[in-house]
Amino acid sequence: MASTKLLAALVLLQVLSLHAHAAKHKPHPGAGGGGTCRASGVLQGKAGKCKKINGSDCCVAGHRYPQFRCSPPVSARTPATLTLNSFEKGKDGGGATFCDHRFYKDSAMVVALSSGWLRLDGTRRCGKMVRVTANGRSVLAKVVDECDSVAGCDEEHNFEPPCANNVVDGSPAVWKALGLKESLGEVKVTWSDV
Repeated sequence: MASTKLLAALVLLQVLSLHAHAAKHKPHPGAGGGGTCRASGVLQGKAGKCKKINGSDCCVAGHRYPQFRCSPPVSARTPATLTLNSFEKGKDGGGATFCDHRFYKDSAMVVALSSGWLRLDGTRRCGKMVRVTANGRSVLAKVVDECDSVAGCDEEHNFEPPCANNVVDGSPAVWKALGLKESLGEVKVTWSDV
């Protein structure tokens, strides 16, 4: 009986820890996007050589990170969180891009989308243009990469946790074109297919 209560208490602590992480970190389920998309699992954190560029969050050993195999529904004005990412070789983007296995200069108008938006919702967006709107401005950017919402905490992902399910990861050029300060790290935006 005592071991059952102890096990129940440990499970509750893990659930509370997961919720605390989700609240502290980037927005997660349905974050302003309508519809439902709940965590599909958790990834056990593993620390490593994380390049702290552009405000990268680095994995903490033993921490449990939510994973998502979905994203909120796409509309003409899909709410998202714009994060900053370099797609240049050796910077915080990790390896070559998912879509075309290349690297891009920081001056390129390119983005990565959360896994659900990139390919798991049935629409293949690799190589397609999307419109990102913020700060009273809109820009067109090419989708070249995945902001992986399932995998992370490994060298391929710069030892960063999985992305939230509502991320548009923009190059410095996208941030500049939107008139946003890179020091903000993340900003609420809307996006749509073109």
